[in-house]
Amino acid sequence: MSEADLPPPAARFTRMSAPERRAELVAAALACMARGGIQDFTVDRICAKAGVSRGLITHHFGSMNGLLAAVYGAMYSAATEAARAPAPGESRLSVLLDAFFAPAVFNRSALTVWLTLWGQIAVNAELRAAHRAHYARYLDDVALAINEVAAANGRVVDPEALARTTICLVDGLGIQHCVDPASMPARRAKAACRRLLVPQIGRF
Repeated sequence: MSEADLPPPAARFTRMSAPERRAELVAAALACMARGGIQDFTVDRICAKAGVSRGLITHHFGSMNGLLAAVYGAMYSAATEAARAPAPGESRLSVLLDAFFAPAVFNRSALTVWLTLWGQIAVNAELRAAHRAHYARYLDDVALAINEVAAANGRVVDPEALARTTICLVDGLGIQHCVDPASMPARRAKAACRRLLVPQIGRF
């Protein structure tokens, strides 16, 4: 998601429920990270963006690592939630591909956040644990969507292996878009995924 897609910070001292406040802090953290990477992921910058006191991060997340894990979860949810309940007759895999390459997800700001988060996994044990949990669910979502299409088309595949390959392709296309957006627009990226999948599982 780009900074433009994030909700504006609430006015200072606005009373919110705990879930609303957590969402506001996650949105502020995402905006800071999209702008300046891990260097801008600081208590002062995030609280200034959200218009709240410094103690609220500890209150709601326990630590900056807890907030970082929440940011990671928000990024995964943005890419997969829509496919968990597709409309009747709608292909779960098509919904997923649309979500992967939607403007709010497949843009330079959001991909900068992903690159920042991936860089932190190797050095941050709490984020690494969050990654394992989110990735496992993400892999299950993609494998389920692939298996549904394959079964409907009478194809036999290894859905988990093909899901891993698809995820790697999506990540690589995202990196290329982040480095040079004009070289890998969303439509081209989505077409590349279909070229990988259709010969193996059939049309969807």
